[in-house]
Amino acid sequence: MKQKEDGRETSFPDAGFSLRLSGTPRGARLARTLAVQHVAAWCGGPYDTDAVRAVALVTAELASNAITHGRLPGRDFRLTLRLRTRSVRIEVTDTRPERLPPAPPAGPRCPAADSGRGLLLVEAYADRWGCSALDAWTKTVWAEVRLS
Repeated sequence: MKQKEDGRETSFPDAGFSLRLSGTPRGARLARTLAVQHVAAWCGGPYDTDAVRAVALVTAELASNAITHGRLPGRDFRLTLRLRTRSVRIEVTDTRPERLPPAPPAGPRCPAADSGRGLLLVEAYADRWGCSALDAWTKTVWAEVRLS
């Protein structure tokens, strides 16, 4: 599919995936596994490429944040993958729109801290990322990883 004239990438109509997963560590692990399998199949390459590893890491961080900070008891989160012309867009939707992710800190993190590095990893491995709350019940944190 050709790129749009305004420079934005387009999605392939048949290359997308979306699934609701349990808001548990098991659901987050499954999100990572499914993302790796789909991206490797779409790209026709092995699982150990840099792009597939980046998708795995970003998906794991977004899913982990969804179950840690965006979970309500009894509610699932949704993983959506979209193949674009030169990238994969990873979207994780949870049920806490009032809890937007903070901007990563500008300075170095304390190496002894137990948490707080997830969004720094997303920022390092994704070309772009952001968050949107389009309704009063959900928010979606998304990231785009370039395919080489």
